[in-house]
Amino acid sequence: MIKIHLSRLLGDRRMTQSELAVKTGIRKATINEMYHELVERVNLDYLSRICEVLDCEIVDILEYMPNNDNKRRHNKVSGLSSH
Repeated sequence: MIKIHLSRLLGDRRMTQSELAVKTGIRKATINEMYHELVERVNLDYLSRICEVLDCEIVDILEYMPNNDNKRRHNKVSGLSSH
């Protein structure tokens, strides 16, 4: 699973979604979907704009979190125990 930490970043910077939308030129609805982690795809240009405005790195916005179901499936295939 990929976590989007836009809500935390905006909170840390005391910036609203609307302010970010204006400063990046990204639609408010798109910012809101990212903020609430409702997006399935992320536009790389948008990530670049957000990083520039928030003065952060991509790793500050996106985080990979292994899914436990995927770990169990991998362990079964490789012959490892999930316990």
